[in-house]
Amino acid sequence: MYQQENFQSSQQISPQTAMQQMITSYWLTQAIYVAAKLDIADLLKDGAKSCEELAIETKVHARSLYRLMRALASVGIFAETEPDYFTLTPLAACLASEVPGSLRALAIMNGEEFYQGWGHLMHSVQTGENAFEHLYGTNLFQYYAQNPEPSKNFDSAMTIKSENRQDQIASSYDFSSIGKLVDVGGGGGSLISMILKANPTMEGVLFDLAPAIESAKELIASKGVAERCQLISGDFFESVPSGGDTYILQNIVHDWDDRRAITILKNCRRAMGDKGKLLLAEMVIPLGNKTLSSFSFLDLNMLVMLPGGSERTEAEYRALFEAAGFQLTKIVPTQSTISLIEGVPV
Repeated sequence: MYQQENFQSSQQISPQTAMQQMITSYWLTQAIYVAAKLDIADLLKDGAKSCEELAIETKVHARSLYRLMRALASVGIFAETEPDYFTLTPLAACLASEVPGSLRALAIMNGEEFYQGWGHLMHSVQTGENAFEHLYGTNLFQYYAQNPEPSKNFDSAMTIKSENRQDQIASSYDFSSIGKLVDVGGGGGSLISMILKANPTMEGVLFDLAPAIESAKELIASKGVAERCQLISGDFFESVPSGGDTYILQNIVHDWDDRRAITILKNCRRAMGDKGKLLLAEMVIPLGNKTLSSFSFLDLNMLVMLPGGSERTEAEYRALFEAAGFQLTKIVPTQSTISLIEGVPV
């Protein structure tokens, strides 16, 4: 049986029970996904409701919904205040859609496309190929381009994750001497907006594919930096805008294999002057057996979900920089898992 003790610390339970917890951990992932997809947290925002009420509003089977809610309540996600009545807990509130830092989109993304991709991990390990592409016949980026609803959800999930990182990026590095910053693959423009607001004499360029640039216009204007931020569309595999003092790429290089990553970095090298700088905002995997599990499993996720993507060590980033005409000068850690990797032209 799968009991609540399975969620206790592995230091408090036997190895067999700890392993059982790991083996069946996908049960919890899928239960959270279903609750997020059904908008249960939003339906409970004004107080407790019965599963009968929730079932009518979500058009699902009442008894089965109760069993789902009871299971989630057993681990602190929702609470059964009286028989058949459930309410929000702090954990459950994270699944509401209109709250700061909402994790609803992330729960749905991991319960749908990512869950399916991880079901084919064996293919990636056997072949070194992308499991998602093997399953769907297209890579993740192309899939989202062809499927608007999952794409919108993915964008929402990535926005929430990026917002936390961007605060750390903006505060962990001294941008004050930069005259013109080019954000390569900058998406909706939140990072460059944040940096420009903190550095009122700086000019910026947001560079990405045309749909991203179009969607960024409103945010750039709302942040009051539109007069100092030029929006340019294009493909970073072909070229990037010239004339920047510094080129920053947030979580771009880890999406691609070495060949394509070097192509992007070489395009940045051609676009900048000899005194320019390159900044990569990426996770740097530490060496040794004490590597944090979050680093290692995020890297495994790149193997499963992205075409050639990987998290890299410092040595691997040094090799990428050298191949693209840069020297890695320093790595600036942040309070998140992201570091700023600085390079200069050679």
